[in-house]
Amino acid sequence: MLNLIPKPTFIQEGEGEFILSHLNGIQANSSKGDIQALIHYFYDQVQALSGLQRLRSDDEQSSEAIVLRLDPDPSLGEEGYELSISTQGIRMRASHPAGLFYAIQTFLQLIPPQPTGTVSLPVVSIRDTPRFAWRGAMLDVARHFFAVEDVKRFIDLIAHYKINRLHLHLTDDQGWRIEIKSWPRLTEVGASTQVGGGRGGYYTQAQYKEIVDYARSRYIVIVPEIDTPGHTNAALASYAELNESEEAPALYIDTKVGFSTLWINGEVTYKFLNDVIGELAALTPGPYIHIGGDEARSTPKDQYRVFIRRIQEIVISHGKTAIGWNEIGEAELLPGTIAQLWDGKGYEEAARQGAKFILSPSKKIYLDMKYNASSPLGLDWAGLIDVKESYDWEPDNYLPLLEEKDILGLEAPLWTETILTMKDIEYMVFPRLLGIAELAWSPKGQSWDEYRKRLAAYDKRMEALGVNFYRSTEIDWE
Repeated sequence: MLNLIPKPTFIQEGEGEFILSHLNGIQANSSKGDIQALIHYFYDQVQALSGLQRLRSDDEQSSEAIVLRLDPDPSLGEEGYELSISTQGIRMRASHPAGLFYAIQTFLQLIPPQPTGTVSLPVVSIRDTPRFAWRGAMLDVARHFFAVEDVKRFIDLIAHYKINRLHLHLTDDQGWRIEIKSWPRLTEVGASTQVGGGRGGYYTQAQYKEIVDYARSRYIVIVPEIDTPGHTNAALASYAELNESEEAPALYIDTKVGFSTLWINGEVTYKFLNDVIGELAALTPGPYIHIGGDEARSTPKDQYRVFIRRIQEIVISHGKTAIGWNEIGEAELLPGTIAQLWDGKGYEEAARQGAKFILSPSKKIYLDMKYNASSPLGLDWAGLIDVKESYDWEPDNYLPLLEEKDILGLEAPLWTETILTMKDIEYMVFPRLLGIAELAWSPKGQSWDEYRKRLAAYDKRMEALGVNFYRSTEIDWE
């Protein structure tokens, strides 16, 4: 059994093997920059996993056993690919560079986790296309801040499993994490702490662009979130004029929510938001800006509805599509606005307004929930979520009113109230994210019993990647 995650759409195994003894002689039918970057990425990844060396171009042993091709094929879409390995060589084909990137991810999983000398690859033919266009993970850098190198590490790890969206939760009560040049106190004051205290931190605009560019090289779209009108204490502490009282509250390092709100009737609030979203939109090539909208318990309902209308208009004015947590369904949604479902509140209203949905059900795929009662990290307000719980459910019948045509895809959030280090991130994300990635990519109807057998072989692979993963007792690890 080939232990591939996500499971491809079609696999046909053959007889024999291909022996890869060196890296050289890749053929490509395009000289575009994306393809050349993919060739370098392929060399670097295979060398890191296998230890094989790249030969000089004039070496007599040079061969052309590896072929990457871009060929128009509407049936493969933007991200589909074909991968074939014969006794003679390796062929990868796609309509777009993203498809070749995902073909490479599948190929990398076929390399034995700890090879020595040469690499023996199975003869196989794979044709693969994703079920959902949106396959996301969310990293909360507001409750605790994580450096650029940590975010890059996270991007590399999730890209292996064909995740194509990284939602960065950049602002909350406990910290403001993105430089806004027109409102400098957001980082001078609002970024200075985090949950439990400590110095916090923020990304300069240059650092944020570095993250965005790095993600693009891994075919991941960055989705930045400025959470509003609640979850805003860091902003309110930075600028007194954003408060109806015109008095700035103290910085906040606890974890309770629902107490903060922007001044809904103050025009300064909308100038502030226009400036913030304008600067962020200019730094973000992706089409989305997340506006939050959740747990705004201190915002009167009539004011909340006014606010959600106006912030959508601001996002649209900067050429972006607005995304909000499902509570935004309680207000008027403008055409194109996307709802992200986490607890179901307001989702019926959003559905009746024709919104498309990203599914992030807290009881299934919140990665900050404890695996079990003895887990050293995480919370349990949404329940205990072990590997089976996060995998063994069906997105298109999870809630009434939502059919598959209404669902853009899945996104697994990691909130970081209890998460302090990159190792903590890895422990809470892996291996649960692998199953969520399969739900988002693979055809409907996968079997938990079959999946857990494939996952069982992944301990050595995750060890080879240096991942600090949770060894679930639901899996018979090899």
